[in-house]
Amino acid sequence: MSLKVAVQMDHVASINPGGDSTFALMLEAQARGHELLHYTPDTLALRDNVVTALAAPISVFDLPKGEHFKLGEASRVDLSTQDVIHMRQDPPFDMNYITLTHVLERLHPKTLVVNPPAAVRNAPEKILVTDFPQLMPPTLVTRDRAMIHDFRKEHGNIIVKPLYGNGGAGVFFIQEGDHNLVSLLELFEQNYREPFMIQKYLPDVRKGDKRIIIIDGEPVAGLNRIPAEGEARSNMHVGGRPEISELTDREREICATIAPALKERDMIFVGIDVIGDYLTEINVTSPTGIREIKRFGGPDIAVLIWDAIEKRR
Repeated sequence: MSLKVAVQMDHVASINPGGDSTFALMLEAQARGHELLHYTPDTLALRDNVVTALAAPISVFDLPKGEHFKLGEASRVDLSTQDVIHMRQDPPFDMNYITLTHVLERLHPKTLVVNPPAAVRNAPEKILVTDFPQLMPPTLVTRDRAMIHDFRKEHGNIIVKPLYGNGGAGVFFIQEGDHNLVSLLELFEQNYREPFMIQKYLPDVRKGDKRIIIIDGEPVAGLNRIPAEGEARSNMHVGGRPEISELTDREREICATIAPALKERDMIFVGIDVIGDYLTEINVTSPTGIREIKRFGGPDIAVLIWDAIEKRR
């Protein structure tokens, strides 16, 4: 089966091919004989209810950055002619991102968009997780300073982060007795219109923040990310050290609990974050970790994703 596949992503020249999950998906698509188009989100257009993008044929190569792709001549393409679209640009999940989901929603499901744009739009990663309070650490979503101060008094050490950030950007560890909370809230109030997320600090993060990849509602691999010395964040973007990790009974329980919600939304590719016994995020926009999991001896996630896509086509 040969499919026409368009990939909506940040420009391929900007990615790190050795660690980029979108690149892994493109390599596998190419290996299966699918036709690949590449376009960036800023070229997406809606005219007379027809969705187009300035797209170019692309070939990808598992080589160092700068040698990892070749683009053909770009032209404006009616995206309804494609069988599959991967929505893989990095967040932030802002009004631009939301608008793009509205545009792509006009194509899905005749053209399969992975993950479904309406489902992604209605399941912001730090909001969807609050559907499962029994799995989460104590969590507060608000801009109300008095509530934040009361939460801190109750729980001591806390994490403060933007509601729609990504990659660990803007995540702060505020220790009990730290006098910077008010200054931090002032900074957040100036930079974000949305509420903030405040969570009880989990000391188990020193043992790692585990990314678990879920395909079609089933957990397939875990990648533990150990924070660097002197760093509260474990994201690989900020120096977290990745290692393959077997799933614990508690982690399998978490996956089983959230699986019906993911299947109901037809989420093919999801990455959840677990610290100790607690679920902290459900990532549905642009999950990462494919390359690292394969490199450290885990399954080839790109193969599993494409199996799930082809089953739908």
